[in-house]
Amino acid sequence: MKVGVLALQGAFIEHEKKLEKLGVECIELRQKKDLEQDFDGLILPGGESTAMGKLLRDFDILKPLKEKIKNGFPVFGTCSGMILLAEKLSNSEVVHLGVMGIEVKRNAYGRQLGSFETEADFKGIDKKVKMVFIRAPYVENTKEGVKILATVNGNIVAVREKNMLAVSFHPELTNDTSVHEYFLDIIKKIKSS
Repeated sequence: MKVGVLALQGAFIEHEKKLEKLGVECIELRQKKDLEQDFDGLILPGGESTAMGKLLRDFDILKPLKEKIKNGFPVFGTCSGMILLAEKLSNSEVVHLGVMGIEVKRNAYGRQLGSFETEADFKGIDKKVKMVFIRAPYVENTKEGVKILATVNGNIVAVREKNMLAVSFHPELTNDTSVHEYFLDIIKKIKSS
């Protein structure tokens, strides 16, 4: 299995290390032609969503990436990756990929000082998952067909819709590989269907 990691900005190296630990080959996606490579799934890492959105547009990656995801390609967005996937942002007019039926609040937990760690149940994973939140968003509303996988203090922090998985925390910053394994299972199921 080979997973592409969007490597324009943000915590992409941490995702690569996590995948390599699981025996998964990684490729970094930095320009439009990189999307033509053969890979099975895509991670949109945490970082700064405004900068990532601008770079996706500047490098002409946004439209082909959006089409790939709309056509069923497995994608996993963490923190700002969730913002990139969202159909709507409650506190911004800007929409990036806009492929997932969620409304997200950017920086919902405040600035850097609002960062925290916790553990919570995650549907589909049979244990509590360690969650690191850094200037994190959360989901305020979901459309029909979006499954809520995890909540923290009443806020939605993990969702799935068809081929798309989005979390508002950073699973790549913990020793726990279970959320990445959950995504790899999504890829396997899509490949075998």
